[in-house]
Amino acid sequence: MDSADRHALIKRVSKQGATIGASLPETVTVHGEEIDLDAFLIETRKVDGVPPDAAEILSEAKREFQAARNEKYERLKHAPLNKAEAEALATEIIGIDRALNALRRIRRPQYGEESQAKQIEDYKRWLGFLDQIR
Repeated sequence: MDSADRHALIKRVSKQGATIGASLPETVTVHGEEIDLDAFLIETRKVDGVPPDAAEILSEAKREFQAARNEKYERLKHAPLNKAEAEALATEIIGIDRALNALRRIRRPQYGEESQAKQIEDYKRWLGFLDQIR
């Protein structure tokens, strides 16, 4: 693989929205363990928040995924790869990024729902104010 192809793949996996609209692998391998990416993403969507006793497990999972991503990224940057191997590695990096995004979203509230709840609360306060001045 020539340096221009390698640079294009590195740029692809490094851009902010790399996971948006990208085809993802069915599985990703993290430290020798193969993970079904679709099932993983579906399961993380079901989780609203993390109980205090599971927070460390979540942090460890994030660290493991990040370490696997870093290792694969360095391999993509420096290892002698043919084009097919490099493409597969880039796709796997994007899959890991997708998994990391899902893990990061678990603790964060859904801002759309939070915004809607805030609008309803503002509306109720406004109605309460109108009732007071009548």
